[in-house]
Amino acid sequence: MKLTRRKRNMALITMTPLVDVMMILLVFFMVTSTYLDLDMMPMVQSESEGVAAPADPAPTLLIRITASGEARLRGQPLTAQSLASALASQPRARVLILPSGGANVQALVSAIETATKAGAENLRVVRLEAAE
Repeated sequence: MKLTRRKRNMALITMTPLVDVMMILLVFFMVTSTYLDLDMMPMVQSESEGVAAPADPAPTLLIRITASGEARLRGQPLTAQSLASALASQPRARVLILPSGGANVQALVSAIETATKAGAENLRVVRLEAAE
């Protein structure tokens, strides 16, 4: 006597739970994400729009941190004391710090600390990205 098993019917997979999960994930990521504050980006306005250019724009100082941890301003090596005096002489200057790829973090932190102690209020760390 030969016994045969009944062939099982394949269970249908409903899409309702998947849609529910995707909706919950969508709401979660929408609520927890941060949005760009587009008002923080400076806009360039021409004088023809009725906005005059500022009479005395703040200078920009670019401080480069080399791979050896040395700070340079306009190509000249700086000590912490000379960096502080250069920043104190221009209190409204916009300070950009550009570390090289091989610079250690301590040199970057030291430059930021020296700049803030010298009174720099507009300080940013910039990073160059490789072109593809």
